Amino acid sequence: MTAAQWGAPIITSVDTQLSTLQNKRKLRTRIRKARRSLSALEQKKAAIQLQRQLSQSSHFKHAKHIALYLPNDGEVGTQPAIQQAWKNRQTVYLPVLDPIKKGFLWFVEYKANSIMRKNHFGISEPDPKFNKRISARFLHAVGLPLVAFDDQGNRLGMGGGFYDRTFEFCRRPGTKPKLFGLAHQCQRVDKLPTESWDIALAGIIAC
Repeated sequence: MTAAQWGAPIITSVDTQLSTLQNKRKLRTRIRKARRSLSALEQKKAAIQLQRQLSQSSHFKHAKHIALYLPNDGEVGTQPAIQQAWKNRQTVYLPVLDPIKKGFLWFVEYKANSIMRKNHFGISEPDPKFNKRISARFLHAVGLPLVAFDDQGNRLGMGGGFYDRTFEFCRRPGTKPKLFGLAHQCQRVDKLPTESWDIALAGIIAC
């Protein structure tokens, strides 16, 4: 007699997908709470450590065009790294929600005097009307925010898929940037579930 005849539940691909989504949701909630609980001093130390690690990375140290982000929701701080990049005469770009293609990102130059605006997530971004934009393909190094990561270099984001869609071209031959996930050590987990659309990272830089 089969499991179905006994009335036992059969795990389908839909069930598995729902379970994965639920696990990711719980993990996001737990890790976001952990990074938000870091003190101001801990956040400051992590931001300085990130700046030092990026300064020692050949991928960032020798890059002319780099993309970072402004921290939100407890993400590891990038301002010291941005300041250092400006001192090194590197051009810094920040992600901006693509106003034309929903779910994609633009990368717009960020300077100390850039005119900024808030996107619909409440995150500050350079106003593309007043700041130069670059194709993601021509960035040299990119520091991505993340919610969680594992030792295999897998990244769990917020679930919107913005970076995965924007950097999908990295699967194909041609000019492409090096992508690095930036995080606090408390965001490390044993193992993350992966999806076919996840974009591979060159590495994780955790502070």
